[in-house]
Amino acid sequence: MNRTRIYPLLTATHRYEKTVSTRHRGYGVYIDAPIPAYLIETPNGRILFDVGCDYHKIVTPELREQYLEPMRPTFEVPQMSQTQRIPHYLQALGLSVADIDLVFLSHLHFDHAGGLCDVPGCDVHIHHAEVAAADTGEVSGIFEDEIADRDRWKIQHGDYDVAPGVHAFETPGHTAGHMSLFIELPKGPPVILCGDAADLTENLADEIAPGYCWKDREAEALASIRRIKQMGTTENAELWPNHDFDFFRSLPAFPAYRD
Repeated sequence: MNRTRIYPLLTATHRYEKTVSTRHRGYGVYIDAPIPAYLIETPNGRILFDVGCDYHKIVTPELREQYLEPMRPTFEVPQMSQTQRIPHYLQALGLSVADIDLVFLSHLHFDHAGGLCDVPGCDVHIHHAEVAAADTGEVSGIFEDEIADRDRWKIQHGDYDVAPGVHAFETPGHTAGHMSLFIELPKGPPVILCGDAADLTENLADEIAPGYCWKDREAEALASIRRIKQMGTTENAELWPNHDFDFFRSLPAFPAYRD
């Protein structure tokens, strides 16, 4: 790990009503979306940005019925194969979960935090407001068993450096403590992993908030989109929306990477 690399990992695919991603826009229109994670190798360690879904909830009929089927028709059950689990990707690179230095969760929705069961023992970074909101029990899309170890997580407050050249910054709105990641690269321009602050390129281009905003804080979500865009302009960075299949297909296909 003598230089920084980003490996895009397709952990599952998800079909849902577009208005989930674009507030007040796309009712009755269903889109297919990637559920990505990103392995970030740096000279100072390996970081996972999000970890996808809990595979067991998708493939076990009783668990699927309990957790995922009630989301229909807005959300279909995600499609996920055994080979899309995080440990499989690591194995293909000659790595194991023990080689991951930390997991950075953009937020706690099941398609971002569910895969923690596949990376046991890793340090987990999360914003304090995200955990506080989850503790209210008022947030849909968060499953208690997936956040049961939160007392052992490393709770963060505000913007901070995750590692040299990797900077976390607050982008609330979609959720109470959502965070995005700015990554400097040795060859190409910096990258901003937007997370669900911007699901689609459309969220950025049209400055349209995600369909779901914590306590309807649309203005906060829009401010986060504008912060991402301003940082992108200032730092000449690429903006990577999180659930845009056209965009995701433009990224290097594993095991290729961006550096």
